[in-house]
Amino acid sequence: MLRFTGCCHFRQRLLLSTLSGKAIRIDDIRAQDQSPGLRDYEASLLRLMEKLTNGCLVEINETGTSLRYRPGIIICGSGLVHDCGSSRSIGYFLEVLVLLALFAKRPLSITLRGITNDHVDPSIDTWRTVSLPLLRRAAGLDEAAAGSLELKVVRRGARPGGGGEVQLRVPLVRALPLVSMSDEGMVKRVRGIAYSMRVPPQNANRMVDAARGVLNQLLADVYIFTDAAAGPAAGNSPGYGITLVAETTSGCLISAEAAATTGSKDAAGSAAGDEPLVVAEDIGRAAAQLLLDEVARGGVTDGTHQGLLLLLAALGPEEMNQVRLGPLTPYAVHTLRHIRDFLNVQFSMRTEQQSGTIFLSCIGAGLKNINRKVT
Repeated sequence: MLRFTGCCHFRQRLLLSTLSGKAIRIDDIRAQDQSPGLRDYEASLLRLMEKLTNGCLVEINETGTSLRYRPGIIICGSGLVHDCGSSRSIGYFLEVLVLLALFAKRPLSITLRGITNDHVDPSIDTWRTVSLPLLRRAAGLDEAAAGSLELKVVRRGARPGGGGEVQLRVPLVRALPLVSMSDEGMVKRVRGIAYSMRVPPQNANRMVDAARGVLNQLLADVYIFTDAAAGPAAGNSPGYGITLVAETTSGCLISAEAAATTGSKDAAGSAAGDEPLVVAEDIGRAAAQLLLDEVARGGVTDGTHQGLLLLLAALGPEEMNQVRLGPLTPYAVHTLRHIRDFLNVQFSMRTEQQSGTIFLSCIGAGLKNINRKVT
């Protein structure tokens, strides 16, 4: 049994514990806080794990500051429904969902309800336009399987009321192929989507104009769609934001986003009070500047997706997997430590002085889907 302390990277520990079959114990979960123990979104993630697996064991002490988790068999299946709550957005749960579902016994089809867009977790638009295409490429899904990897937005939902709904479908794989992504290429076009919920639809157009004002100075091929949700499709709270994606000549996708919502909550789930909506033009300019910063960092993906790509490389075959990333984020550093602890896989790093990017290579764990039915 592996032992950890503290609440950091809770979902990644659960994910790697389930994939590797190693039980874990986590102590001192916010033991010094005024409100100690697990938060409601962490308890919701545990309930989701129980829905996806068969035979998992969860033991929590009376104060919620200590947890023992023994993984079960990954089953998944169709017709599943889960309410993600209003403390964290649906994007918080998706990384666990998509990676577990690849190694399940049955293909996953699940409906998730909650917050779709906020400033804390990657939004549904980022997952739909960047994360899933990255997964298709790294997982080597053929056209038929790639078509069954789908994220459909039924309703949008902003903080604090939520009310959003998405449908996720994930196919099965026998094993992940070799991951070799070292050519970052040059940016050739930028696409994006500006959305608004329960606010005048002109906000979306104002964000588009502000973002284009920054990006068109460097690139002509910029096109940003607008999605002004209204009625039941707009969720329960007002909000708006923009997601931008830069596509390179080598097929790499680099994303950045910014969002404005009212009544937001911090990552720990404590109320931060009603925050005024930021001016739409500021949101557009901020997202465009963040995108330029991500492109300047270099690498085949942005900082938000570094951890996901490293996990895919570590779960790959027992061959030399290699990726090229910009300066590592703190989350990516902790991902490397967890990969070492759970999978016994270590990365070698080589920095390219000219670009400042890092080449990371490893011999994968060669994880195979032993739960999949033999046909």
